Amino acid sequence: MKGRQQKGRAPRNRTITVSASEKRRLRRFVLPLKQLPEESAENRIVCGDSVSALKMLPPDSVDLVFSDPPYNLTKAFGKIAFKQTSLERYEEKLEEWLEPLLPLLKENASIYLCGDWRSASAIQRVGMRYFKLRNRITWEREKGRGSKTNWKNAAEDIWFFTVSDNYTFNETDVRLKKRVIAPYKENGKPKDWKAEKKGNFRLTSPSNLWTDISVPFWSMPENTEHPTQKPEKLVAKLVLASSNPGDLVLDPFAGSGTAPVVASKLDRKYIGIESDENYCLIAQKRLEMAVENPSIQGFSDGVFWERNSKK
Repeated sequence: MKGRQQKGRAPRNRTITVSASEKRRLRRFVLPLKQLPEESAENRIVCGDSVSALKMLPPDSVDLVFSDPPYNLTKAFGKIAFKQTSLERYEEKLEEWLEPLLPLLKENASIYLCGDWRSASAIQRVGMRYFKLRNRITWEREKGRGSKTNWKNAAEDIWFFTVSDNYTFNETDVRLKKRVIAPYKENGKPKDWKAEKKGNFRLTSPSNLWTDISVPFWSMPENTEHPTQKPEKLVAKLVLASSNPGDLVLDPFAGSGTAPVVASKLDRKYIGIESDENYCLIAQKRLEMAVENPSIQGFSDGVFWERNSKK
């Protein structure tokens, strides 16, 4: 019944799920791998193996790649399980999908590749074989209870590569609005900040250290059951910085669809590839929800806000 809470689910739990009836309907919109390349994958979620799908996409078509492949960890994602291996073997796994990706990239394309501290050296080595390394973003992933025998792992990395020296970077589109703790004045006027009703704020240029990101949790409207879901705010920064409206954003490991959803909300085209059907259906549902509500938590009025601030 509409409005009734699921059994055992807290009233404020907004985690996106897909019912049996929704699955039957949503399957009609997800693109099966076997229908490529007869059908265009543009603005679609492709259900299938990423390596196979990449080989069937049109060349010289992609402006931006956001890739969050399985980390080098022993972990299950839906029905698919991965086992930690050597760094050498992990490099080989990265190359398995990076090689068929190359022909798809435009000359001015950018590539963002997610990873953790264990795989940092492998990602850098493989990425630099094919692309120009620009930076490594570290973002605070404040979640979990920590460890009694080691430092709590509270950060992840995103490696920034480009195909060439000719690439898009819209610095003014990704500024962070920060509260000014000690406002400085020059000749009695604010210097590089503005007084507002709710406090004093400054717009700052983006850095490679992000402490304003909230990992999706049960009361956030973007939350899903995917175990390593990336926040919409995080992906929005990359999409705004490294693409323009109308550009094509590709995610070879789409999971529950954060990158396609963000691309759609920000007027970009997208292709999301995901092997697990349940996550494909969740992604498709999120895309439909994005039409009704295109907002991104932590981003409004054309700027990004600090975590736990007004926006």
